[in-house]
Amino acid sequence: MNRAGTIALAPLGTLYGAVMKARRALYQRGLLKVHQPGVPVISVGNITTGGTGKTPLVEWIANEAASRKRRVCILTRGYGRPGPGDRVIVSDATEVLSDAKRAGDEALLLAEHLRGRAAVISDADRVSAARWAIAGLQSDLLVLDDGFQHLRVARNLDIVTIDAMNPAGNGRLLPAGILREPFSQIARADCVVITRADFTDNIENLEKEIESVAAGLPIFRSRMKPSRLRSINPDGEATADIDEVIKTRPAAAICAIGNPQSFFAQLRRDGYRLCHTRSFRDHHNFTQNDIDQFIREARLHGAEAILTTAKDEVKLRAIEFDLPCYVNDITIEIDDPAKLRDMLKQAIGIASSASV
Repeated sequence: MNRAGTIALAPLGTLYGAVMKARRALYQRGLLKVHQPGVPVISVGNITTGGTGKTPLVEWIANEAASRKRRVCILTRGYGRPGPGDRVIVSDATEVLSDAKRAGDEALLLAEHLRGRAAVISDADRVSAARWAIAGLQSDLLVLDDGFQHLRVARNLDIVTIDAMNPAGNGRLLPAGILREPFSQIARADCVVITRADFTDNIENLEKEIESVAAGLPIFRSRMKPSRLRSINPDGEATADIDEVIKTRPAAAICAIGNPQSFFAQLRRDGYRLCHTRSFRDHHNFTQNDIDQFIREARLHGAEAILTTAKDEVKLRAIEFDLPCYVNDITIEIDDPAKLRDMLKQAIGIASSASV
């Protein structure tokens, strides 16, 4: 956003901030009810719009809890789907029961990656979804995806993710900036996970800034690591050395995520020869025309292959590609994971006897 636009929208940002502050006060004073599900709740959220790397962290937490024999259910809004008010059981922890259009791209991605380990429900009403998960799936641990501003549900561990590549944008509240609430509200969290910490030279300054508004808050550094490269076509090329083969060819990259530059930068760092890139708005639903146009552009730049994200792949399966297309799967790597596991174990061991 240019400076003129930022200035023009600043009054709306001030109004938005006042509304958010009043809302927090209503919950703090008990005038708006905070629901206690009766099972432990882990929240993973952020203070900005756009991609901060929450989804890999949610997956990591669900895997950790499942390894401790917890019956995990992830509660998400299911962004990008046409019926945000509908409840969709994306996975019952055994089978994937929906698709990207009905569930949302991130919800389906989590359901597929956590098949056999965690259930996933897309529902804007997280309180009602929590009731259903506990009664219908016998879930005994809930993970709130994008839950930091969702104050209706009490939580035992509140984690905020901050993208090291763009921690607070221009420092202004929506719509003049990307902040959902003032940076100082990080102090409400139990810990902070800095994502993409390896993509900045000023990580210590960011940690000092966090410390200045939330003294003593545990801070974890993390980074995204490639886990494998796979063909978007299950019947396509699938050799063990495909990753190294693709790195010898010029490739184009396409995505529709909150922080597209992080994807492109990661690919370049990992050794891919990007000759062309294209990004769409977060959660964009791709059409055949989108891809046909992109491939024409990619060919003009000499591309011999296409690279995309796992989040985008769930929406691209039905689309035809005239160039080989590969999915770059990633995982999150956390510094001092034992400390975060200890916080998680402590939270899992604490449950309220109250009910929703």
